[in-house]
Amino acid sequence: MTTPIRLYMSMSLDGYIAGPDDRPGQELGEGGGRLFDWLDDRLCPGINGQVYSEASATGAVISGRRTFELAGRWGGDHHDGVPIFVLTHEIPDEPPPGSARFVTDVATCAAQARAASSGRPVMVHGAGAAQALLRAGELDEMELHLVPV
Repeated sequence: MTTPIRLYMSMSLDGYIAGPDDRPGQELGEGGGRLFDWLDDRLCPGINGQVYSEASATGAVISGRRTFELAGRWGGDHHDGVPIFVLTHEIPDEPPPGSARFVTDVATCAAQARAASSGRPVMVHGAGAAQALLRAGELDEMELHLVPV
């Protein structure tokens, strides 16, 4: 089997993945942090700790451009220096920081992330990136956490 590309996503029962008015400084939108309250015990045994450990063990990240920018570009390091592949419609003039790189083609992005992940799963961030990968047949696994808010 090829290296899986895996989406981890928290979503409200009514289908939202962020609160209204998401922007820099309020990345998850107004009240959107509630969608991630379940991760408060991420270092404990059980499903929350398991999900956090799995996400942290990924070997590369694919992100949508908007998510990447809202997250402050993760300072160029999402976790442990893994490569970050940012799906974008247009490559900006300014190069991305750290291990990040911009990619405009979905299949190329998926192939590069798989190759760079050292055989570990690739994590996806952002609804736009997830949708593009799904349409291209490149999204292998989805783990959704439905949260009543």
